[in-house]
Amino acid sequence: MTKTVVALLVAGLLLSACGTMSLASATRSWVRQSQFRQNLPTLTRDVRTSASELRLSTASANDLHTVCAVLDVDSEAANSSLPTPDSQATALLSQAYDDFGAGATKCFDAYSNPSARKAALTWLRLGMAALSEATVRVDVATGLSP
Repeated sequence: MTKTVVALLVAGLLLSACGTMSLASATRSWVRQSQFRQNLPTLTRDVRTSASELRLSTASANDLHTVCAVLDVDSEAANSSLPTPDSQATALLSQAYDDFGAGATKCFDAYSNPSARKAALTWLRLGMAALSEATVRVDVATGLSP
């Protein structure tokens, strides 16, 4: 009986070792599959475009709705690629995408509301800060940064 238990434990350990992947390998795989690096410039451009329109007092309601809807859709698409293999990167990316979503939502109400414009810009700044930190964390998790 004892030999059987030991044999099963050893077999389980060997099987689990065969299927393990390092954090760096798993994160690199996630980066490829999610197209994180390809989508990052698009999302960043969406944020910058939305922020530019929010700063323009002449931006129409349609202009704001359009750019912020694009940001909202792209943020949701990026969010759908979560989680990453790295919990810290996942938390940071989730925060960034949530902040972008909050900014986009505020943007819809911002046409004639200066305080909503300011709030939307604040959410976008917070999202960019979290995205920047998340990108560094992804680099660390993939082994690209010391």
